[in-house]
Amino acid sequence: MQDKFKKITEQSSNYRHLEQMSTGELLTHINTEDQSVPLAVQKELKAIERLVEVIVKQLQKGGKLFYIGAGTSGRLGILDASECPPTFGVSAELVNGLIAGGDKAIRTAVEHAEDDIEQAWKDLKKHHVQKEDIVIGIAASGTTPYVVGGLQACQNAGILTGCIVCNPHSPISKVSDYPIEVVVGPEFVTGSSRMKAGTAQKLVLNMISTSVMIKLGRVKDNKMVDMQLSNAKLHRRGSLLISEALGISEKKAADLLKTHGSVRKAIDHETHQ
Repeated sequence: MQDKFKKITEQSSNYRHLEQMSTGELLTHINTEDQSVPLAVQKELKAIERLVEVIVKQLQKGGKLFYIGAGTSGRLGILDASECPPTFGVSAELVNGLIAGGDKAIRTAVEHAEDDIEQAWKDLKKHHVQKEDIVIGIAASGTTPYVVGGLQACQNAGILTGCIVCNPHSPISKVSDYPIEVVVGPEFVTGSSRMKAGTAQKLVLNMISTSVMIKLGRVKDNKMVDMQLSNAKLHRRGSLLISEALGISEKKAADLLKTHGSVRKAIDHETHQ
């Protein structure tokens, strides 16, 4: 039977003759297309919820979260993973982003890196992936061999899998225990999936990591109480969080932060006095 899978992300743009448009027209049309992305994400909230809940369970069992992807998708996974330690104070090993072609591919394209169906599993093994972990494949097309091969190998090894893709019923979804399919339609520039598809992936990643960290107790009320204080701006932000939480002056809050070394400890100490 003929495979009915079609890459909506590769379909021709709904707009023609872009080079003839004024700057204002270009921006208006791109903005119009972008407005459809959150609505597409909304349709997948239940699928995102299921994935978040299983991630929380795996991490509570001592597991780790891995994102795997190529190109823009891989970079978005790395971005989300790299923001977790400073924002939520977790270990750098808890959330990991792997990209086809390795660290070099973060900045420049590595030729044919995404075409190696075995490399993702090799990369995961270097990071000591285990059964308690969960691996999420990110790919706009839903067909990237690097991701397909990695998720298939994980399933063969009894490791839970999920995905964030922008085409329905894709090969990647078929090797995902918890698929998320955010169908955003054709791109403004035909096939340029860094645009709406990339925005959709970023929104979903924000939702996943933020929700997981809240469920793991890394947020108190609405505050990043475990944030890393790695520069002057973050020290001031920490002081403001303490000031707001305790109803005290920013100067006193800054003194408490200096004494206790973390927003959480400062708030907890004053609250339980």
